[in-house]
Formats: sequence, C-alpha cells, structure tokens
Amino acid sequence: MRDDETAAPEPRRVLLIEDEANIATAIAFILQRDGWRVSTHSDGATALDAVARAPWDVVVLDVMLPGQSGFDVLAAIRAGERAGIDPALPVLMLTAKGQVKDRERAEALGVSRFMTKPFSNQDLLAAIRSLAGAAA
Repeated sequence: MRDDETAAPEPRRVLLIEDEANIATAIAFILQRDGWRVSTHSDGATALDAVARAPWDVVVLDVMLPGQSGFDVLAAIRAGERAGIDPALPVLMLTAKGQVKDRERAEALGVSRFMTKPFSNQDLLAAIRSLAGAAA
C-alpha cells in the first residue's frame, strides 16, 4: 500500500437484541445494506454476555425479551455491572407497546434513544448513525 492510500474503514458494529426472528432479520438486513456489521442475540437472560463479547458502536435493544427485560439489561449496562461493557454505550431501545410509561422508564434508566415499532427504515438508520457518531 502506498503512503497516500488509506485502508477502508472498519464497518461499524451493531448488536441487535431482539427475540422476534422476523424483526431481527429485517433490521439486520437494513443495517447490513447500509454497511454495518450486525450481530444478533435473542435472549434477555444472556444479553449482557453478548454485550460484553465485543466493542459495539451501538446496541439495539428490544423491551420485551425472554429471560430478562430490555429494561433490566439497560439498567445493568448503565450500572457497569459487567467488566468489558462501557456504561456509556449507546443504546437504542425498541418497543411495540409505545406507552408513555415505557418511554419514561427507559429514559430514567439512561437510554440513548427510544423508538416505537413500527418505524421507518430511514428513521432507524438515522437514529443508529446518530448514536454511533456516523450521521450522514
């Protein structure tokens, strides 16, 4: 490689924690098409293990998960309960319920952004880019 050539930047990494397979597949497709490297996880009880596995740019976290709620996972991230997890990690929380109390609870726990399903592909991409500092 010549001095004036630069290597292509490493793709940004997103961890998607979503238990509905069709939603996870659709979100992963949208993000991968936009150049993101996406890993998926579907169980709230082991979600912190997945978060600790790699240095993610953004975590997309569903509220309703088997084993442990997204609220519990978010609280553990923000509390710094697990070594290797940055408590300031950007977290985009998704919910199908969209109730005001869910948004308020997520905000009280320190969520970075909150979105209600259904959402547009563009809104999702804009939120993730913004959270990762990659807004276009």
